[in-house]
Formats: sequence, structure tokens, C-alpha cells
Amino acid sequence: MPIALHTQTIIACIWDFDKTLIPGYSQQVIFDEFGIDAGSFWDEVNGLVEAYAQADVLVAKDTAYLGHMLTYVKAGLMPGLSNTKLRELGARIPLNPGLPEFLTTSQRLIVEDERYARHDIKVEHYVVSTGMRALIEGSAVGELVNAIWANDFIESPMSPGYLSNPPANTGPAEISQVGYMIDNTSKTRAVFEINKGVNVLDDVDVNTLIQPAERRVPIPHMVYIADGPSDIPVFSVMNQYGGHNLAVFSSEGRSNFEEVKSLQDQGRVQMIGAADFTEGSVTYLWLMTTLRQIADRICDARERYVREFPGAPGHVT
Repeated sequence: MPIALHTQTIIACIWDFDKTLIPGYSQQVIFDEFGIDAGSFWDEVNGLVEAYAQADVLVAKDTAYLGHMLTYVKAGLMPGLSNTKLRELGARIPLNPGLPEFLTTSQRLIVEDERYARHDIKVEHYVVSTGMRALIEGSAVGELVNAIWANDFIESPMSPGYLSNPPANTGPAEISQVGYMIDNTSKTRAVFEINKGVNVLDDVDVNTLIQPAERRVPIPHMVYIADGPSDIPVFSVMNQYGGHNLAVFSSEGRSNFEEVKSLQDQGRVQMIGAADFTEGSVTYLWLMTTLRQIADRICDARERYVREFPGAPGHVT
């Protein structure tokens, strides 16, 4: 019998970032740093698809803001904005109540349970976001998550002939190109990369043929937490393949409760709750109960499998 690729004892919490782990939009710290009016910036972004369409150019709505951010940098409105600067600004991003403590608490409560420990069950946390990876890395959750899928910038693009004439490392420079791009639909790709263990196995990618029983984190072992309609593609994947999902709403500023409630009414999410992860909150209780239910099912399946082994032969009398 071949050796199993994975023991499938990992539970994955997959988090959106903006308005889920944090109360607003992560880009606000950039606007504050450079004195940019956020409303004007987003109004311009919202008009880009139509403006470029008039020139017969297609622009992706979800990620149009990345190019516009680079336009601001090029115009000198965000001088010195490098990935290093983005990480520094990320440290200023406020988190929602109960964070980042929930990330470590959820892991500890599972690991310290005697039954779960016998089966080596662990909770891992991931961020899958259409925001900026450097900002998320610099935030208070950056060092607590196992991996981050988000948009990434290139500072110094490789020039023609770089293979034979490598560029010198001159240190941080202003961001100038988009290196990695993720939109609301391609978030589902990140889910399947977590599913197959792309982040831990160098020779595996999302298109590698791996049978469900051999995948590192089965989708039924996943919980996806996000804030609204833009996350419908991932919510749908969770529902289709037996995963778990929670839509959170903000209780501060302009609440998105109605949008989140409509997702529940349509059967797109299994639970809604305030973006409050403090111990004892409804959101905390639902998440911890769900994590324990997943852990119990893993234990039940593994213990049932062991019971089905034939008994050892006894002595003949």
C-alpha cells in the first residue's frame, strides 16, 4: 500500500481581510500617510472600467485599484511607496475586537484537548484577500497566519537580458508593477491550493492531480470567514464541497448587515455574525463550536477506521 501523502488532520480557517479581520479598508493607512482623499480615490477607481472601455480597453473591476495606485505613485502623490513602506504602514491597521487573540486561542484550545491531541489535530489560519500582501504581512495578524494570498507589487522589474546580466540589489524602491493579482473569483484558486497543500509541498500546484483522500486539507475541514457579496464564489465552493462559511457584518460606521443577511436568506452562507471575535460573542461561539465539530468528525472517522482492523490472533488452547 502506498504511503499516504497527508494524514488530513489539519483544520483551516480561511479569512478575508478588509472588513473581516479589520473594521475598514486596509488601504486607508496609505491615504492617511500621503494625505490622499479616500473618497476621491475610490470614486476614480469605480469609474475606471467605463473610462477605459471608451478607449476599447478591458479593465478588471476587482483589481483596477492596483493600477490606479501605481498611477498615484508615478505621479508623485505617494512618494517612496515601497513594499517595505507598505509593511510599516500595515502595522498601523486596527483589528476587529477579539483579534489577533482569537487566532492563537483557537489553535490552543484544539491542541490542548486530549482527544484531539491524540490524533494530532491542528488549526491553521490563512488570509485570502484582494488587498495588498505587504500591508497584511505588516499587520498584527501577519506573523500569526500560515500563509497569505493577496496582491503583490514589484519594485524593480527585471530588464531585458536579466538572465545573463542580473540586476544589482539596490534596496527598496517605489512599487512600479503588479507582480501577483487575485480577484474575487481567483480566491477560489487559493482555496484549492490550500486544499492540495501547495503552500507546503514544492512539487505540487493547483493543477496537480491529487485524489480527495490524499489532499492535505479536505474542504469539509475548512471554515471561510468573510464580509459580503464579493465573497460569493468562495462561499459557493464551501457549500458545494461540504465546507463551512460565516459572513460577518460591521457594527461600526455604515453597517453591511442587510447585505450579509441577504446572503443567509439566499442560502449562500451558513451563519452570520458581528465582526467581533471576543470570547463569548456569538461569532466566537459559532467558530469554536464549528472547529470542535470538525475535530470530532476527524477523530470519529480515524477511531472507526482503527476499530475495523482485524484483531490479532490469539493462542490455540
